Amino acid sequence: MYQVKRISHSEFVPIRNLQYHVRVWGEPAPDKTPLVIVHGWMDVAASYQFVVDALSHDHYVIAPDWRGYGQTASGGVDNFWFPDYLADLDFLLDHYAPNSQVNLVGHSMGGNVAMLYAGVRPERIRRLVNLEGFGMPATTPDEAPGRYAHWMDDLKKLHRGEMALKAYDTVGGVARRLMKTNPRLGADKANWLAQHWAQQDAQGKWAILGDPAHKVAHAQLYRVEEVQAIYARISMPVLMVEASSDSMGQWWKGKFTLAEHHERLRVVPQLEIACVKDAGHMLHHDQPQQLAELIERFL
Repeated sequence: MYQVKRISHSEFVPIRNLQYHVRVWGEPAPDKTPLVIVHGWMDVAASYQFVVDALSHDHYVIAPDWRGYGQTASGGVDNFWFPDYLADLDFLLDHYAPNSQVNLVGHSMGGNVAMLYAGVRPERIRRLVNLEGFGMPATTPDEAPGRYAHWMDDLKKLHRGEMALKAYDTVGGVARRLMKTNPRLGADKANWLAQHWAQQDAQGKWAILGDPAHKVAHAQLYRVEEVQAIYARISMPVLMVEASSDSMGQWWKGKFTLAEHHERLRVVPQLEIACVKDAGHMLHHDQPQQLAELIERFL
């Protein structure tokens, strides 16, 4: 079992009619800029434990479970809207850093949220680190009818129970599932993470702490022009961190490439790109020491 070096504690913060679960490492201090780290799709805040342990300095780290993940409830919704993540983050910063800037780190979906938030509220962010948050392929207006139909079809599948997440007989089963998804993840980290990624239910099964409604297709198209207009307002230094394994190539099969992503980033005024060696998309699990060093050097 992985041995934790820095102990976190849990806080529950009232945000937009939800009790948001927030994992906190360290203590606030006048000389510390809060380090806010947000997780990706089907992940949890505890996922950053390995990176926090690898940090060489004493940081005040704030990591929420997004709505419908971990110990934050979904609020009874049957699908999730991307703008809600930006608003939740805004309320979170009002709570933890009402009169100061923060350093913001986001992975994957969380990286996309962080980039958009940084363009909408640039005054709130001192420095931004985007971990594999690549955005989505460009869309065209003619795709809208099909997208809405897809969304409604997915909602029906959800309510028929066809999107339910698999439950596991043991926490070890969850750990094995994590290692199957990410072959670079060692058993020690998987066994530790499984206890935070899932929870035992009343029937004794280990249920994944992610609302299946997150699997419902987004109703609205991804509009690149809007995204780039937001990116162009990002005024703080940005570190784009990519894994050596081309996860975009695996996902999109040429529909959206790393070169296209880099082209979109050209509108960001202060941009640095770094690569984590021998890592896949879950680079915070694969190479936490490399990642911690990159983050601290940038901050």
